[in-house]
Amino acid sequence: QVQLVESGGGLVQAGGSLRLSCGVSGRTFSSYVMAWFRQAPGKEREFVAAIIWGASDTYYADSMKGRFTISRDNAKNTVFLQMNSLKPEDTAVYYCKPWGFGSWGQGTQVTVFS
Repeated sequence: QVQLVESGGGLVQAGGSLRLSCGVSGRTFSSYVMAWFRQAPGKEREFVAAIIWGASDTYYADSMKGRFTISRDNAKNTVFLQMNSLKPEDTAVYYCKPWGFGSWGQGTQVTVFS
């Protein structure tokens, strides 16, 4: 069973940056497509970004393109989300998860104030 531990969230002023990390248990981590999602208060969870196992292909939701960068370190079973030019509307709990299977972790709260 895959276990996920997200970290790196916090309180940041608009225009600032944060780097989220997600530690993933599992012997076959390098074969997973990993993704980040987020859920804002009162809204449904939404897709943020995904990265394939080889890390050569990445995908982003339109509103994150050019501001967020997903990356991974297969040797450390960790996936990252670098978030730049943050906006108040980026405020949400951010989750990582293998694409298509597994349970949600506890997430990490990101709060952007203007």
